[in-house]
Amino acid sequence: MSVRRASVGLAPWCFVAPFAVLFVLFTLIPLVQSVPLSLSHTFGPSASLPVGLEKFASALDDPRFWVALRNTFLFAAGSVFIQLPVSLALALLLNRRRLVGRGVFRLLFFSPQLVGLVFAGVLASVIFQKQRGLVNMALAAFVEPWHDLVAGGRLEAWIPSPTEMLALPWLETLALPALILTALWMYAGFNMIYFLAALQNVSRDQLESAMLDGAGPIRRFWHVTLPAIQPVAVFVVLLSIIGSFQLFELPYVMLPEGVGLQDRGLTIVTYLFKSGFEAGDLGYAAAIGWMLAIILAGFAIAQRLVSREGALR
Repeated sequence: MSVRRASVGLAPWCFVAPFAVLFVLFTLIPLVQSVPLSLSHTFGPSASLPVGLEKFASALDDPRFWVALRNTFLFAAGSVFIQLPVSLALALLLNRRRLVGRGVFRLLFFSPQLVGLVFAGVLASVIFQKQRGLVNMALAAFVEPWHDLVAGGRLEAWIPSPTEMLALPWLETLALPALILTALWMYAGFNMIYFLAALQNVSRDQLESAMLDGAGPIRRFWHVTLPAIQPVAVFVVLLSIIGSFQLFELPYVMLPEGVGLQDRGLTIVTYLFKSGFEAGDLGYAAAIGWMLAIILAGFAIAQRLVSREGALR
């Protein structure tokens, strides 16, 4: 009997053990080792010299670090203020019971998640090409009738020509908008699933009561639906910000040299990678990584405070 009890008691640990071993080897140990590494100047993979906070100061004095940080913040802003409203709109649309083929539309909107970031980056690098890229060809076809309509008139200077549309340098000078649009295609359906799950838990009784009181669709959404889905919305915002600050695969695959022309698509993680593995300064890369961790911790604390204030209301 005691042997059986012992085996039952060990069973959960056997299931947890593979994850625990992998977590310790590939996450915990590198995380601990990165602390002294960020305080050192490295000479190859083994030799290092302690320099204190010099690497952190070097990052703050490096203009390229601030370019990477600015681009990452802009990308995160695009994710929050463009991507999430689109996801919420899709969720509101697919939450309608009378919509025919809701399951098919859910699969279609979520399907970009199934292809992977590298494949999406390769596909986007083709779609956003000059001259023969699908995006530029579609824009050229859209502006052509308008340009012909105003040809020779005063408005001609305001309407770009199809030739100008075909020459749009998305992967060079317009790298950041290209990244935001690609991420919109990738993650709008993914975040839609969170919003859709939250919308399905909104009280029907409250919505019907608001309707009987004369509230229109906008007022019902603002005063009933939005407060009900606020915890999920705050979580999705935090998830989007963290994912945006970890952006690496898309620019590395899509853009020339992984950064675009004049660092237009340089992100903080790409800068970390190039500093550590291409320039060979592992201490500097570790310092950038810890600065990124501090920024993300600040967002997590802000999300916690917002959630707590929402719960107290």
